[in-house]
Amino acid sequence: MKQFPILFWPRKTSADPDYQLARKVINNSAGVMPDVVTGDTDLIGILEKNPSATLYYPVFCESTGWWGELLGGNAVVTDKLIISPECQLMVIESEKSASKLSKSGKNQLLAAEIYPASGFFKKMNSGIATVADMLATDAGTILALFTGKNQTQFINVLEATGNSYLGCIGRY
Repeated sequence: MKQFPILFWPRKTSADPDYQLARKVINNSAGVMPDVVTGDTDLIGILEKNPSATLYYPVFCESTGWWGELLGGNAVVTDKLIISPECQLMVIESEKSASKLSKSGKNQLLAAEIYPASGFFKKMNSGIATVADMLATDAGTILALFTGKNQTQFINVLEATGNSYLGCIGRY
């Protein structure tokens, strides 16, 4: 079955230059204009109903926690498209569709629960992973998304500092 694009857009679409540019970039990439979904949406539900779809999810400068829904779900990030300095599109596919794709993406999106202690931050360096997003929890920990090239090295630093690895939500 042919994959078709779906653009999730949480903002108003009228007079939004990032929205217009996102549609253009998707059309250039997929060869067809995307269907557009707005408002409060269940991303995993969209992919379950449309298993051959490619979902384009905008991540804006102020976006936090966008990746939480992907943890434990059956969808993964397979690419990232830069739209503007304020917006990038995360390309998300069902794991079944994504497993057919090349695993050549070097940048992995790795999620972890960390304690805000200096030991972790002293051991973690940009050669292992860099922080892409962080959220504080009521329990006093931080849920964080990292971009890294070596999952094993990342997990070793986490475990050595008493932190927890939550999973990989994709690669690009």
